[in-house]
Amino acid sequence: MYSLLALRRIGAFRRRHRESGAVLLGLLLAVTGSGAPPVVLAQVAPYNPYADSQDPTPPVLPDGTIHWGTFFKSAAIQKAYERLWNLGACRNTNKAITLPVENNKLSIDSLPEDEFRGVVKGVTGTNTGGAVAFLQTSNDGAGPVERVALLHPAGVSRVDVNGTAAVSLLAPGMLVRFQANVDGKGRASTPIQLLHVATPTAEAKPTAVTPGIDEMIVGKVVQLKRGVLSVRVDAGKIRRLTLPLAEDAVVEVATSQIGLVRPGDVIEIKGRLWTGEGALGDGTVFADSVTVTKTIDASGKRPGEQADVGNLGAR
Repeated sequence: MYSLLALRRIGAFRRRHRESGAVLLGLLLAVTGSGAPPVVLAQVAPYNPYADSQDPTPPVLPDGTIHWGTFFKSAAIQKAYERLWNLGACRNTNKAITLPVENNKLSIDSLPEDEFRGVVKGVTGTNTGGAVAFLQTSNDGAGPVERVALLHPAGVSRVDVNGTAAVSLLAPGMLVRFQANVDGKGRASTPIQLLHVATPTAEAKPTAVTPGIDEMIVGKVVQLKRGVLSVRVDAGKIRRLTLPLAEDAVVEVATSQIGLVRPGDVIEIKGRLWTGEGALGDGTVFADSVTVTKTIDASGKRPGEQADVGNLGAR
């Protein structure tokens, strides 16, 4: 049975990889909780073998390869020895301490890259350090195994989410694009059958809606209730639209946001698998790229079992 321990481990993983480069003295003062406002100085702190990150290598190498750096198998061991260092104990001289520290480190980049395919069970977080639990299918007839894919904390893992989803995917704040003809009060008389999830960009400007004209409209979802979709448009006189949806209405998705992934979606991953100490589920996949395909059957349901994201668990 999995537990919320995995979420804590994922959070710790994000924190350990959030900063690259040398650790500044002012940042160390903030971490140790001196109580004084952090002062960032130009000098670099002494080398600390137990620090979360001292890797100056950028997350993406010149050849396009993703650099993952170090994974700590046991967060408890890492934090315990880091506390000893901060207290001034055993400054890299006692092998009884330094060897376990080194053995606790895993060079993710040294793991071979492989491909994985399966069905999503749960999702947590964002493109920056989020996680996807999935049930991996096997080509050799063996039973499925439960894996957890981690996205790079720097947000450089490639994510592609495409396909057709049920309208239940729609949520408040989501930007959608659709063809409609509304009256002066923003009400459409013809049910909407197809909507597209739109990706917001800084360059895009809201466009006013013209009543009585069949046109492409872009707006933000306000609510979906009893088959009626409310959408807000941020330009023109008509700001609130009321749109009845057809019974077989669907949503077309083409995005890079992991937040639109749902249990039952088909997932393909290229990444590096770790099944040893500290792995989540039956193995952690450090994902370089994630491709998700959304599908629904004739009844509007997705294949696959629904699962609670709290079931992301560590071994």
